[in-house]
Amino acid sequence: MTRSILPEARIHPAIRDRIANYHSGIREEVRAALATDRVVVVGMAQNPFCRRARTALSAAGIEHRYLEYGSYLSQWRRRSALKMWTGWPTFPMVFIDGTLIGGASEAKALIASGALAATLSKPAG
Repeated sequence: MTRSILPEARIHPAIRDRIANYHSGIREEVRAALATDRVVVVGMAQNPFCRRARTALSAAGIEHRYLEYGSYLSQWRRRSALKMWTGWPTFPMVFIDGTLIGGASEAKALIASGALAATLSKPAG
């Protein structure tokens, strides 16, 4: 399955750079965390789903890094750059070994099935 995105050929050359570099700093911060931490949760203040993901990971004894970007009232433009980059429409964004696994519900399901513990019991890579 291939993710459907607008082909670059359908984006006017005058705005390609603007799209490619839209809030690139936030993407680089997340990439840096993914390079050093096996489990990364990207979220925002006041979002109960971000809290649920972190609580589920902590209850399962899974160490994770949490990156928080604004709240419902701030930094939404920066967060939209992450949504464009990942294709995931909501927060939190949970990454395991650099792979986006979804949000709180998906993380909880992987914890419950034992799949997350099995993944983390193997060396990263």
